[in-house]
Amino acid sequence: MMVRPAKPADVPAMLTLIRELAAYEREPDAVTMTAEQLSDALFRSHPHLFGHVVEVDGAVVGLALWFLNFNLGGHARVYLEDLYVVPSMRGNGAGRALLSALADVCLQGNGYARLELSVLDWNLPAIGFYRSIGAVGMDDWTVQRVGGDALAALARG
Repeated sequence: MMVRPAKPADVPAMLTLIRELAAYEREPDAVTMTAEQLSDALFRSHPHLFGHVVEVDGAVVGLALWFLNFNLGGHARVYLEDLYVVPSMRGNGAGRALLSALADVCLQGNGYARLELSVLDWNLPAIGFYRSIGAVGMDDWTVQRVGGDALAALARG
């Protein structure tokens, strides 16, 4: 098993895994991005998105997609957008290896204060996994989202 930063050649496999994740999250139609859009987000001169993959016997079997955000304490941090490992590789350390690589990104002198993520409240296996690596639930925070018609109305003022 090898974890490494994503390469352009990984994009088709990554997109397949993203679609599998969306289906698992009960939103199979949520993925509308193309391989070209994913590649552009990951590999432009100033990327919007970063990715790591876990590879076994030359096949990409898991991914971590992340980006940077910032808090008012003055610290950048890594935000894990998506973590997915194919079912046949779960329990073999692939997810932990991906998160270990992101923890290393945080601590490589980049000044990233922490690794943050969100998890669906019904995804008990994922919650248990995150707890096993020391993640702490932020029960005093709830995610809020503005999208679709509400986003358009807000933009119009």
